Amino acid sequence: MTDRRQYAPATQRNREAIAAVLQEYLPPQGSILEIASGTGEHACFFAPLFSPRWWITSDPDPLCRESILAWQEHQGLACLQPPLDLNVQSSPWPVEAEILPEPITAIVAINLIHISPWESCLGLLNGAERILPAGGRLYLYGPYRQDGVTTAPSNEAFDQSLRSRNPAWGLRQLEDVIEAAKKRNLHNQAVIAMPANNLSVIFQKGSGKNLH
Repeated sequence: MTDRRQYAPATQRNREAIAAVLQEYLPPQGSILEIASGTGEHACFFAPLFSPRWWITSDPDPLCRESILAWQEHQGLACLQPPLDLNVQSSPWPVEAEILPEPITAIVAINLIHISPWESCLGLLNGAERILPAGGRLYLYGPYRQDGVTTAPSNEAFDQSLRSRNPAWGLRQLEDVIEAAKKRNLHNQAVIAMPANNLSVIFQKGSGKNLH
C-alpha cells in the first residue's frame, strides 16, 4: 500500500518551539482550528498536547489532506477530525457549518501568509473575526519584515525565492498585518522571536475576558 504521508523537514525543527508558545497563549478550553495544515505533521505533534480539546485540520490542497489523513491513521489519534477543504479567501468557511464538540476558541496558521497572496492574509483575518469568540486567540508563525529591524539575509533570500515563484507571495510587513487585524477587532497580544528568524504573532478577539 502506498504511504500517502508527506514530510516537511522544518516541522521537526520548529514544532517544539511553537508548541511552547501555543501552550502559553492558547485558551484553555474549546476547539483549535489549524489553517493550511500542510503535511499534517504539526497537527499530529500538537493534538496530543492539547487533548482532550479537538485539533481541527484544514487545507485546500487534496494531496495535503491525504497526507493529513495518512499521518492521523499512522499515529492513531482520536482527537483529530478529518481535514476540512478550507480556502481562507472563501466565505463562509466549511467549519462554520460543522457541529463541533466544543466551539472554536483558537485559530493557528503556520507558514501561511508569506506563501500566499495578501488576500489570503485578509481572508484569514476575516474568518477569525467571524468565528472567534471574545477573548479567542489567533496565532501566526513565520518570517516577517519589521519597521526598524534589518531583515536577516536568509529571510531576504527566502523572500526573493518566493516572489520568483509567484509575484503575489513574499514576506509581509508585520505592522501591516497588525493594522489589518486591528480593523477586524483582533488586537495584537505578543510578538515573540523564534528560531531561524521567525516570529510568533498572537492576536486576541475583542474586549472579552482575557483567556491567557
